[in-house]
Amino acid sequence: MKPGVSVLHWFDFICPFCYVGQQRNEILEGRGLDVVHLPFQIHPEIPDGGVEAGPRTGPMYAALEREAAEAGLTLNWPRRLPNTRRALAAAAWIRLNQPAVSEDFHKALFAARFVHGEDIGDRAVVEQQAGRVGVDLDPLRAALDDGTALAALVEAESLGVRLGVRATPTWLIGGEVISGLLPRSEFERLADEATHRA
Repeated sequence: MKPGVSVLHWFDFICPFCYVGQQRNEILEGRGLDVVHLPFQIHPEIPDGGVEAGPRTGPMYAALEREAAEAGLTLNWPRRLPNTRRALAAAAWIRLNQPAVSEDFHKALFAARFVHGEDIGDRAVVEQQAGRVGVDLDPLRAALDDGTALAALVEAESLGVRLGVRATPTWLIGGEVISGLLPRSEFERLADEATHRA
């Protein structure tokens, strides 16, 4: 990686575009960019316990399924939409305090939701997935209990709001805000331009 060539990436574990967007991050990282993953709750109106998701039919869902298949990602539509605030707070805290396992935690949470259909709004699920990838659970639990983890999430979200983030996934690449799952070729171009400018 080239030092100083960073991309900011805002995501929510509830978001299927973010799930598929893991492949876009691989493109950026493959070009030598350092992707900094910042959680951003896109549906704070969902209550604790979640809500029924309803049918996933139509062109948008078909396109997502094709994108996931092309990226080698299993995509099973969960029956419910969870409140992801606790999961995102955990992700924010892990990135700052246990960065060596941060990316593994993201992958585990996405897989828990979109492969296995687990309720990632459930604290027990979040902690189980964190433990599986090697997160030291005692300090994570303390941070979830005392508000430290939530404060880390608020900081990531506030930065996003200041920079114009209104949806997930959103990237800041070379000073340009990119919102949504643009084609892979576009990410290759953006990555090449960012590394060239650096």
